[in-house]
Amino acid sequence: MPAEPVAPPAVTEDDPGGRTVRRLVAVVALTAVLPALYLPGLVHNFFDLKIYMSAMDWWRVGHPLYDYVQPDRVQGELYFTYPPFSALLLWPFGLLRLGATVAIFTALTVLAVVLTTRWLVAPVIARHDLPRTFTLVAAVLLVLAVESIRETITFGQINMLLVVLILADLLFAVPQARRWAGVGVGLATALKLFPGIFIVYLLATRRWRAAAVASATAAAATLLAAAIAPSDSWRFWTHELWTTERVGRTDIVGNQSLFGLLSRFTEPEKPGRLLWLLVVAVVAAFGLWRATRAARAGDPLTGLTLTGLVGALASPITWTHHIYWFIPAVVLLVDAALSADRPDQVRRRRWLAGLALGITAVTIYGVVTFQDWGAGPVHTHNPVDFVLQNAYVLLSLLLLAALPLRSGLSAENHINWTDLPSSHVRR
Repeated sequence: MPAEPVAPPAVTEDDPGGRTVRRLVAVVALTAVLPALYLPGLVHNFFDLKIYMSAMDWWRVGHPLYDYVQPDRVQGELYFTYPPFSALLLWPFGLLRLGATVAIFTALTVLAVVLTTRWLVAPVIARHDLPRTFTLVAAVLLVLAVESIRETITFGQINMLLVVLILADLLFAVPQARRWAGVGVGLATALKLFPGIFIVYLLATRRWRAAAVASATAAAATLLAAAIAPSDSWRFWTHELWTTERVGRTDIVGNQSLFGLLSRFTEPEKPGRLLWLLVVAVVAAFGLWRATRAARAGDPLTGLTLTGLVGALASPITWTHHIYWFIPAVVLLVDAALSADRPDQVRRRRWLAGLALGITAVTIYGVVTFQDWGAGPVHTHNPVDFVLQNAYVLLSLLLLAALPLRSGLSAENHINWTDLPSSHVRR
């Protein structure tokens, strides 16, 4: 009697070769999209960096730093608005050819994107056994596609330097109780003031030593600048800091802060300061409360992300290139979605994944790149205007309430995320 035919073994996983091809196609597709996303921003032509370098030339020949002014068709006049310590950092670049400075700033920004993206994504790769190389490459390409990063590069901004300092401090030094914890936040605050919100976060989470180190570092850097440029320092801290008109018009759509939202309602008048302060107080109190809960649960990434969003909302002017904090928010949402793997968590998984996808789509398309809002005053006339003109403000408010707080990560916070064992992940 003939033997029964033997059935072929069941295939339990995809063909590795086919999987590799699909990943390569995805990477090539993401890479191919980047030039189209960056093309509209080329008109910026490193505009902000050129202002910095022109101001350094002006300063170097003996003029007062904050007397530098440059005409602008949209904002009327533009000035050097950073603290004196930033001027000390920028001054050596004024000695180089502009092309060399542009190349250095661009290379350092891209390097910072790669480094910080690895810090954010590596723990998620390890937790969920994701393919390491593909996930990292895809994540870096997606981050480079986000409008805030595109604007940082094409304007020639220094935002990613601040992000590196803040993340290094709050993801590594502070959770590991390093002696230098707080130095990064302090230096970032001395450079651009906005990161001072993270000193408030350190105080709210009772990281007393780190908060003291951050404050002392910011003060020391500021005093160093005052010793080198006393008159410019005095002028900045006593006058220029309080003149918000020097930074730019607050009604412009590129200003994605609560004050910008209110300004687009009240234009041509300024919003009432009392109303603005009341809204900021409520939003900041809620956001920092959730950030504190996250930090106490052993989740510093959620804590600092919520704090960054609070800072962006509370600042009178928050340009689109300032809002890096959607990027870690998406990482957190993806991590939470992957962790919701029980049968009774299907709806939660879909909600988190959908929110991550929606934020990614909005931040890649952006609010200024593909829409011409004109050079005149911007006023909110209807609900559609309200949503389109304030997309990042609304997303930030949504995330303050919806960003999940993770728990049980305390042990992970004490390992070096830049040196995860390769044996724990798939390539």
